[in-house]
Amino acid sequence: MKDLASLEKCLSYIDSQMQSPHGRVPAAGPEHVPAVTISRQTGAGGTSVARKLAELLQARQPSKTCPWTVFDRNLVEKVLEDHHLPSRLAQFMPEDKVSAIADAVEELLGLHPPSWKLAHQTTETILQLAELGNVILVGRGANVITAKTPHVFHVRLVGSLERRLERVQARHRISREAARAFIRKEDAGRRRYLQRHFGKDIDDPLLYHLVINTDWVPVDQAAELIAQAMLHA
Repeated sequence: MKDLASLEKCLSYIDSQMQSPHGRVPAAGPEHVPAVTISRQTGAGGTSVARKLAELLQARQPSKTCPWTVFDRNLVEKVLEDHHLPSRLAQFMPEDKVSAIADAVEELLGLHPPSWKLAHQTTETILQLAELGNVILVGRGANVITAKTPHVFHVRLVGSLERRLERVQARHRISREAARAFIRKEDAGRRRYLQRHFGKDIDDPLLYHLVINTDWVPVDQAAELIAQAMLHA
């Protein structure tokens, strides 16, 4: 239900942008609307912080402007829509692709286009959303893709393995060992995605304006900290 509600918000965001007098892409200069990227370790609270930040930023802006919207896993649907691709390709577009060998075999079998092409199409969609503004882009190298876009603020969320295990166990209702395996797989996949497609180390602090340890900074405070930092960036 949360995924459906999130997708509906994204569709509402796109509809409002299409109706905007500025068109799909704002003019260059001071009219640029801000955007945020969030990179996160698994279990560090990325989705929760993103949603709280969207609520916070929305409450502080004029009601007539386009609502702040989070693009997380629903970003895949937007990519497929933008590039007129079949919905079945969604299963081949995770950040945690198992291996380059499996990817190559799937391409040879004709199961999906080359992964570099899918990554390129994802990049195009991320750039378009960042240009529109009022978006929070979670994962998929959005911080690297928009690194030269001055109105985008980049955040990295981290935490201790112990606290992240607790969050993953509670969210997915799985055992500690299953949570450990899940975190290891997700984090490795995200690191591999950024290295393979962009040649960057996801843990490099210089890729971000702000790095937050969510062991010490709860969701509400993290969102407030990001909002305040954006004003002075």
